[in-house]
Amino acid sequence: MARQFADVFNISRHTTEWVFANFRYLLFLVGLLVLYIANAHLAEKNVRDIQLIQRELMELKWEYASITSNIMYRSMQSQVAAEVTPSSGLILPPEGPKVIEAK
Repeated sequence: MARQFADVFNISRHTTEWVFANFRYLLFLVGLLVLYIANAHLAEKNVRDIQLIQRELMELKWEYASITSNIMYRSMQSQVAAEVTPSSGLILPPEGPKVIEAK
C-alpha cells in the first residue's frame, strides 16, 4: 500500500529522508503560515469594525445636526413668543430690551 502511494505521487526514499531531515524547518514554516493567516483574518475583522464605527459616527453626526437645528429654530424670538402663554405665568414685555452703554 505504501509503495503504491509512493509510486502514484512519485515520492522517492531520498525525498522522504529530506523531509525528515528538515522537519524542524518545515514545522517553522507551517507556524509562520498559520500566523500569517491569523493576521490576515484579524486585519479583515478590524477593517469591518472600523467601517461599522464610521457608519455609527455618521448617524450620530446627522442626529447632532438635526437636534442643533431644532434647538436653533425653537430659540428664535418668534418661536419663543408663540410658546409663551398667559397660562404659563409668563408675559411678553410690550417693548424691546434696553441697551446699556458704558461711558
